[in-house]
Amino acid sequence: MWLLLAFLSAALLGFYDVFKKKALQGNAVLPVLFLNTLFASLIFLPFILFSSVTHSLDNTIFYVGSGNWEVHGFIFLKSLIVLSSWICGYFAMKHLPLTVVGPINATRPIMVLIGAMMVFSERLNLYQWIGVMLAITSFFLISRTGKKEGIDFKHNKWIILLILAALFGAVSGLYDKFLMASQNDGGLGLNKMMVQSWFNIYQCVFMGIVLLVLWYPTHRNTTSFHWSWSIIGISLSLCIADFVYFYALSLPSAMISIVSMVRRSSVLVSFTFGALIFHEKNLKGKTVDLALVLLGMVFLYLGSK
Repeated sequence: MWLLLAFLSAALLGFYDVFKKKALQGNAVLPVLFLNTLFASLIFLPFILFSSVTHSLDNTIFYVGSGNWEVHGFIFLKSLIVLSSWICGYFAMKHLPLTVVGPINATRPIMVLIGAMMVFSERLNLYQWIGVMLAITSFFLISRTGKKEGIDFKHNKWIILLILAALFGAVSGLYDKFLMASQNDGGLGLNKMMVQSWFNIYQCVFMGIVLLVLWYPTHRNTTSFHWSWSIIGISLSLCIADFVYFYALSLPSAMISIVSMVRRSSVLVSFTFGALIFHEKNLKGKTVDLALVLLGMVFLYLGSK
């Protein structure tokens, strides 16, 4: 069950990247990111209110639990980690091809895998190891094609930001497992809707401060902002993807290393739209590499049955 949810989350993340790329074309980055956090907060605010003042959501998957200041402190830390990843990732997404961004983002499972083995003592079986190695190989080969597009991976600041985004994303994935795992498994056992709802609220507040302090005073001299309906698509696809992701992690048998790896298969969706909508280059070689991604996902599924 948790693996199927991970694949669903991956598909939604692919559309999230497509909407993000579309919204950022010729647009100011920080306002787009702020509106994403604002709309996501508005989506979850009714669940917070209904859970606190009524009993209509009790015993449902949409119930938002309550917690003390210490619990909210843990959630606030998650919001800072995720927002750091997003700020780096959004700037990189604007200036790099979608078919390059996806593969580099796909290195996150490698980082998460190492962290999960060190922190949570997770162990993979033979099929899962084959899937992981195939995926790592394919992601590495796809990343190499960036050189054909004149992108110097060692000296390009957008590549550096994208790598930082991947690092913060990997930390967030491990932190999610800590927040969601039961206390018997060394986690906090927090209500998944509480985590998702409040970390969006905190992100919106913090991003609003960033917008007022860093962007607004100089916005007339920088890239202007224009409205795009793709911004709504960013929020909707990400909220649903994260909801499914949190629900998957809350299941007892869920392995963060596998969930994180499967979610990176979102590169298949972003690759397809990068070719069809954004007309990106060097697709022939990338298609072969993507076949390895699919094969890796098959082995991950077989190893988790």
